Amino acid sequence: QVQLVESGGGLVQAGGSLRLSCAASGSFLSINRMGWYRQAPGKQRELVGVITIGGYTNYADSVKGRFTLSRDNAKNTVYLQMNNLKPEDTAVYYCNTRGIRTPSTYLANDYWGQGTQVTVSS
Repeated sequence: QVQLVESGGGLVQAGGSLRLSCAASGSFLSINRMGWYRQAPGKQRELVGVITIGGYTNYADSVKGRFTLSRDNAKNTVYLQMNNLKPEDTAVYYCNTRGIRTPSTYLANDYWGQGTQVTVSS
């Protein structure tokens, strides 16, 4: 019921910046929570940060002060501005949504994007 299209990944030098975008579409009226997770080679997927429909944010300690989430509820799009990137930020970044409201009900399901590669060179 939710399709996610990510964009904005790429290769950047340490200290550089990237901006990821994730646009959601489908059969829903609103999305409660949107955000990003990442998975580096050989590691488990981990939280980067999430933002609720009301604008409340939660970030992983490793990205606090460097990454910033924002969302456009009218466009059902979430953005991740990544500054001062480090080689350890290299990973596949996945967009995630949780909690959608439809005309008839509320679904607490998780939906995932296909992922976008972010590579930070030293």
